[in-house]
Amino acid sequence: MRSAPHERRAVVTGIGVIAPNGTSAETYWKATREGDAVLGRITREGCEHLPLKVAGEVRAFDASASVEERYLVQTDRFTHFAMAAADAALEDARLGPGDTGAAPFSAGVVTAAGSGGGEFGQRELQKLWGRGSRYVGPWQSIAWFYAASTGQISIRRGFKGPCSVVAADEAGGLDALAQAARAVRRGTDVIVAGSTEAPLAPYSMVCQLGYEELSGVPDPARAYRPFTDAACGFVPAEGGAMLVVEDAASARRREVPVRAAVAGHAATFTGPSRWTESREGLAQAIRGALDEAGCAPEEVDVVFADALGIPEADRAEALAVADALGAYARRVPVTAPKTGIGRAYCAAPVLDAAAAVLAMEHGLIPPTPNVFDTCHDLDLVTVRARAAELRTALVLSRGLMGSNSALVLRHGAADASW
Repeated sequence: MRSAPHERRAVVTGIGVIAPNGTSAETYWKATREGDAVLGRITREGCEHLPLKVAGEVRAFDASASVEERYLVQTDRFTHFAMAAADAALEDARLGPGDTGAAPFSAGVVTAAGSGGGEFGQRELQKLWGRGSRYVGPWQSIAWFYAASTGQISIRRGFKGPCSVVAADEAGGLDALAQAARAVRRGTDVIVAGSTEAPLAPYSMVCQLGYEELSGVPDPARAYRPFTDAACGFVPAEGGAMLVVEDAASARRREVPVRAAVAGHAATFTGPSRWTESREGLAQAIRGALDEAGCAPEEVDVVFADALGIPEADRAEALAVADALGAYARRVPVTAPKTGIGRAYCAAPVLDAAAAVLAMEHGLIPPTPNVFDTCHDLDLVTVRARAAELRTALVLSRGLMGSNSALVLRHGAADASW
């Protein structure tokens, strides 16, 4: 149903990104727009002997430059990413440290995480078994926990409104943005929402080796090529993005530009690794998101694909888009910029959502790096960015455990029309 004029509307006013191809929204968009591929051999200490050789690493990030020492010592790398990205998003939305202090219960945080703080946990467990329990720090009990980012951002900023963590597989990244939008519609003024991941520590990587969908190809240029005959799985990545979601009326009062509107969302569940069945579940999620947004299939201007990189899963996704969009599916451009940076689990669809907002602002559909043709009936954007008038973007995500999610974003200038 279309929103009535008096209803609160959830809009995006700030974007913060920490990604393998850029540690700000600006650098991330420039690299994404150009189709830069930054996948490379894993260089993290202790990972050299593992069979997983290629990933998307965040190499240009100095946590000490972004996070105070007292938080650094009690948090993991994935939370460092989240805190830095949240700071950038809030600054982008013109919300400084004291700007929500007068109404702390009107600001909250929603994040999603898959792997949690594996690097911190591994370090403390090594101390336990190597030196004894006296050498294990008190922060071990919380730093590894997938809720750590929500907790630390809210504590650091003094946010006392709705704070939560979405546990919904990789699709939880989109679900976190949807949860933020619902909180805003119910009366909360500001929600910082998104996901960051740091799954490249040895312990975390060993846990991933059981995923059949993981690519074992050692050549970075060939390791992650969804929607092609050469598809051989996905490449993991670290990093992520945080968005500021707030009430449109509040943004107008503050004279802050509305970058996009969170128009619709839906989620389904079809079971772990049942990629054929994910066709029906993803199609249903797309229909539900479009219905909530009051959006017809022909209004979708671009699809940001899940792009798992498994032939069966890629075919199911292509068919799901066709099922949901009907005859128009062959004409809507599809892109998967994550092939240039890797698939950052819960953070992957949030990075796609950030790219979708930026794509609508600049009128450019970013390409799908390392992919030059497709064996599926999709208008896949490859090689270079494509200029287009973009008012509505559809972002898709599926998890390895069976979650499916779809999110509809509208261009900021189109907010008053839906």
